[in-house]
Amino acid sequence: MRHLIKAGLLSSSTLLSASVIALGLSSMAIAGQATVALPTGELGATSYDPIRSSNLNSVTSLIYDRLVEQDADQSFHPHLATSWEESADGMTWTFKLREGVKFHDGEAFNAETIASWIPDFKDTENAYLVKAIEKVEVVDPLTVKFVMARPEPNLLYNLASTFMGIPGQKSYDSLGKDYGVSTAIGTGPFKLTKFEIGLETVVTRNDDYAWASGLSVNQGAAHLDKVTFREIPDQSTAFLELKTGGIDVLMGVPTDFLAILNAEENVGVITMAGTGISYMPINTTSAPFDDIKVRQATTLAINQKAILDNIYKGVGSQANHFLIDTLPAGDVKSELKVNFDAAKSNALLDEAGWMKADGGVRMKDGAPLQVKLFTKNDSDLKRLTQVVQAQLKEVGMDAVITVFDSSTIRDEYKKNSHQLAVRSYDWNNSDILEWFFSGTRLGYPNVSMWTDEKSESLKDVAMTKSTTSAERIANFKAYHEHLLSQHLFVPLYQPAQNIAFNKSTVTVPEKIRGPRFRSQTFVDIDVVK
Repeated sequence: MRHLIKAGLLSSSTLLSASVIALGLSSMAIAGQATVALPTGELGATSYDPIRSSNLNSVTSLIYDRLVEQDADQSFHPHLATSWEESADGMTWTFKLREGVKFHDGEAFNAETIASWIPDFKDTENAYLVKAIEKVEVVDPLTVKFVMARPEPNLLYNLASTFMGIPGQKSYDSLGKDYGVSTAIGTGPFKLTKFEIGLETVVTRNDDYAWASGLSVNQGAAHLDKVTFREIPDQSTAFLELKTGGIDVLMGVPTDFLAILNAEENVGVITMAGTGISYMPINTTSAPFDDIKVRQATTLAINQKAILDNIYKGVGSQANHFLIDTLPAGDVKSELKVNFDAAKSNALLDEAGWMKADGGVRMKDGAPLQVKLFTKNDSDLKRLTQVVQAQLKEVGMDAVITVFDSSTIRDEYKKNSHQLAVRSYDWNNSDILEWFFSGTRLGYPNVSMWTDEKSESLKDVAMTKSTTSAERIANFKAYHEHLLSQHLFVPLYQPAQNIAFNKSTVTVPEKIRGPRFRSQTFVDIDVVK
């Protein structure tokens, strides 16, 4: 998933798709320490290098600050930039920078930092974030000007991305590709002190922090002096620890647990709008899915309403296309939205030559319609995968499930050994379409293995030819509609973000600022005095 974070996004996440964050304060409340179980969609990150990495987790936002922050309503707010001005033609952006900011190693943050940082994205997977910036001019120590190669109406969103957390240039240059593993230097509210890949990350408070964004009530150093982030694949384990007092906050609570948590006197529950989609990519290069009729039949076989009602108890919403509903580019033609239609699914399979046989599994040329269905070792995704398997069986497709861990499943995609997969992403911008369907990323993250001339042309127009926000929306809508017409995936579910916390041990702001539970909230979390 492209998760905050391009996991699969969150990743994601984030998403962020029934993921879990758990803060364990009950045994360490006096010391102000916390233990966090990372969301399952964020497991497997191998680095805290925001420039080169394609998969980051929530810890990244605590280590690094950004020039701009995004609120839950998708508005943008100053952070390390105190203000900005765009020229009328969109060809220059001028940013005023915050004074007195220092990196964790004591180096000063200033205009030279920005001038050195932007070129580091060249030839990385994240280069698209700054591709429209032709050069950076230092106007004075606290003022920089971005001279653009073309207008970029998405620039503020890019600058607010976790991938644009600003690293200390001295450390970044000296460590090279080793940066982000043993050392990660930012200006954020916490410092990286330990990172064991696949196990845990420990961060400690930046006592000098005095430049939080306006999304945080606390404008000084964080209340917590240490946070340990653990990678716990099983969500049920984290949930049970909340019930037994081992942890104090769960973020992305699975819907099955909500009724139980709401009945607990000392547990508070916060629901935030979701920022991602659960979906099933279809490998268009693997027979029988190289036949568009079979792909379309597969999309029509899935009952999204039944998934929402029966698995998620009505929490969240149906997913009928690839983008979250709050994005205008998701407002596609009604005939392109993916809706359950078993009769049409069966008719299309008949037309493709796959005929019903004894036992219910369709046959063609003496071979059964048996396909591989991959999923991750995540309790929520595994359950969703089982429902998808049952729904496919109803139209005569025998889907055999294989479960992989986060890192192994990416290797399988890259080897092109998959056919169907149940995945999720967490990303609240239309450029997620480019990430998952660009012909330059076949295997992973383009799990659909899709590329065609028209898609690439529409992608390029959407990504590079938009001069205003309205043009960008129209261009991404056209790209989105073409992808839908090729039946490359099945949207399954659009989750909400549910956060639960122990009211007797930890205080959490009633209103979560930002689209996700990140650094802007962590600096405000405190233990109950």
